Amino acid sequence: MKVLGIDPGLGRVGVSVLEKTGSAYIIQDSLLIETPPVEIPRRLELIEISLNKIIQKNKPTYMVTERLMFTKNVKTALDVSKALGVILLVGEKNSIPWIEYTPTQIKQFITGNGAATKKQVEYMASKILGVQTMSKSDDVNDSIAIGLAFLLQARSSALIKMYTNIK
Repeated sequence: MKVLGIDPGLGRVGVSVLEKTGSAYIIQDSLLIETPPVEIPRRLELIEISLNKIIQKNKPTYMVTERLMFTKNVKTALDVSKALGVILLVGEKNSIPWIEYTPTQIKQFITGNGAATKKQVEYMASKILGVQTMSKSDDVNDSIAIGLAFLLQARSSALIKMYTNIK
């Protein structure tokens, strides 16, 4: 199972493809899509083009994004929502089912603590993935955590289902 983890944004979109093979969790691909400060339609087009390329290259089974949570800057929320709309459209056009998690859910799935810090999430993700260091980009690291949360949650759901079927 391959999952496309996406940390939505307009200027910066973190993207990663993770795969679970056997008991290992592997980062297949990751990148930061950065759009220049030009007109919003052009930025959205750049996001679309880049996402289509990574989807065609990696053929993910699922797409997971972080739920947008904004309390202060409404303009930023609206711009990121536009980018998320393009991200969802690209997923739909490529027939990739979409899942969305809150930041608390992502932290809970990876660390067992929904109030974990970003550093704690990165630390646990690196241990689970068996990598010494994570990306230098927070956006890419967030996309990795988002994808990993799905793989860990899917594993838990499968174990629960298997246990329930045994009874």
